[in-house]
Amino acid sequence: MTKEELLKAEIIKKYKSLRQFCLKLDIPYSTLSTALDRGIDGMAYGTVLKMCEDLMLSPIDFSPLAEHSSNKNAVMYRQQFQRYIAPLNKKGISRLMGFVDDLLLIPQYTEKEREDT
Repeated sequence: MTKEELLKAEIIKKYKSLRQFCLKLDIPYSTLSTALDRGIDGMAYGTVLKMCEDLMLSPIDFSPLAEHSSNKNAVMYRQQFQRYIAPLNKKGISRLMGFVDDLLLIPQYTEKEREDT
């Protein structure tokens, strides 16, 4: 199956129609329709990520994230990290990275168990 076929199948499975999916994610129907007909590679990456997040698909190969739990965690952590990085300038990013470096030196924050986060 192509990426477009995989994406369409997941949308139909979860939403029963492309229009319902577009309404839920506030994506123009024509954008999705064109991407599915002509190829998803021309679609804005932010839109692809938004769709994949909702459908729990890997944005790389459109496989279910449950199959790639490390990818699921990586996507989640990257999204959280971007939430804090996006509003910062270079000086703010530098300070944030300094704080993270400091946390790595404290044993109670570097334990492998992350269940309490």
